[in-house]
Order: sequence, then structure tokens, then C-alpha cells
Amino acid sequence: MIYLAIKAAISGVLIAVASELAKRFPGFGALIASLPLVSVLGMIWLWNAEPDVENMAAHSTATFWYVLPSLPMFLVIPVLLRQGLPFWLALGLGCLLTILLYSTMTFVGPRFGLRL
Repeated sequence: MIYLAIKAAISGVLIAVASELAKRFPGFGALIASLPLVSVLGMIWLWNAEPDVENMAAHSTATFWYVLPSLPMFLVIPVLLRQGLPFWLALGLGCLLTILLYSTMTFVGPRFGLRL
């Protein structure tokens, strides 16, 4: 249970640091948020729990393919905001787009030989 609390604390601190930096330095906060820190931490936690090379390789590959459908959200949200949509609506629509693209990747990817 302590290990879980440590993992949650480290992960939470990274998110807090990124959001606090973004208040004063939006670009730097975005850089911190865009780093694959969560993915790297996830791989570390997974490796510590189950040091299996094939499982880690599959996890890392799937992470790559799932990052791709999340990227359009970061283009759609600013366009919607600049067109005057309220933040929560723009965020919701960006997340909805991401969910649709994730679903597409999940169902279409394996047809092209992707192991997700």
C-alpha cells in the first residue's frame, strides 16, 4: 500500500509542477506536460511489478500507437477556444475526438497487424 501511495504522490507532483509552471511560462509548462514522464513512470512501475521483457516491449509499442490519436486534441482545442467556444466545451469536444480516435485505433489497428 505504501508503494501505491509513493507512485501516486510522484505522479501527482509531476502534474502539479507542470500546471504551476504553465501559469507563468505556458510554453515551459507545456514542455513539461508533453514529456513522456507518465509513460516512463508507468513503465518503471510495471517493470518493478513484473519484469517481463516481452510484456514491457508490448506495452511500450502500444503506448506509441495510442499517443498518435491523442495528438489532434491539442490542435482542436486551441482552434475551438479561438473561435469563442467556452473552455469546458472545447475541452469536452477535444476529449470526445480523442475517445473516437482511440476507439478507431483500437478496432482498426489490429487489422493492420498492430498488437494493442
